[in-house]
Amino acid sequence: MQAHGGVVLEEDICVIKMGFLSAHFTIYQPETSASEEFCEDIPDVTQTVFVMEYLHASLREMPLDFRIIRDVTGVGVFARWEDVAAVEDLDAATVFYEPAAVRDDAVFTVEHRFDEPGWYIGIVTTTYPDTGRTYETVFPFEVGTNWGLLPLFLLIGLGAQAAYLVFTGTAAKWWTKAHAAMGNAR
Repeated sequence: MQAHGGVVLEEDICVIKMGFLSAHFTIYQPETSASEEFCEDIPDVTQTVFVMEYLHASLREMPLDFRIIRDVTGVGVFARWEDVAAVEDLDAATVFYEPAAVRDDAVFTVEHRFDEPGWYIGIVTTTYPDTGRTYETVFPFEVGTNWGLLPLFLLIGLGAQAAYLVFTGTAAKWWTKAHAAMGNAR
């Protein structure tokens, strides 16, 4: 698991931070990954379940909303609240919105079916009832990552190794020895 944005990895547990408030944060894709947990980037374009388990009792009394937008900021994994706040038409970029509600059971769960791969930004907003202070956090994530860039890096690595063997003459020496050994074996 990896984490970025407002989600951090603490002792193999993903935690989302909203100011001084925090919650365990887990993403599931039950149709394709059974009960496998994801911290942010999710491999498949499918039904996805987002779960936050509140770590602060005060969150039980606070209205919390959850929004997912397409990454129209262009900064991907580096997106921050300031980038989202600068988006001119947040509603046009929104692919999912769960209005603010108080969840006194300390567990926030929403489901959304992604239809397209790409970069998205999750936005969580809550307001402290006593002071009216609002806390926001954003977490950029990628949907449909599957292998990501791993095949490209493997191909580049294999190509670099082959180029090294050819240009240093190692491949030619090996080829000569292999043919000589096959000739002696007959």
